[in-house]
Amino acid sequence: MKFPETDKRIYRDPTNGMISGVCAGLAKYLSVDVMWVRVAAVAALVMVSVPALIAYVAATFLLPRWV
Repeated sequence: MKFPETDKRIYRDPTNGMISGVCAGLAKYLSVDVMWVRVAAVAALVMVSVPALIAYVAATFLLPRWV
């Protein structure tokens, strides 16, 4: 069985990002406005601070930069 190849990849977008570009890259991957991803990130930080912060820092180091 052959799967279709796509060029849809998740990455950091520091040129459009505010801190490290994680939310901007995720917004491009999901095809949504970056404002909604940032609102979700802030809401996650308010509700579950430590896991959300660990996930954001991990994404900063693990996701490749888009150039």
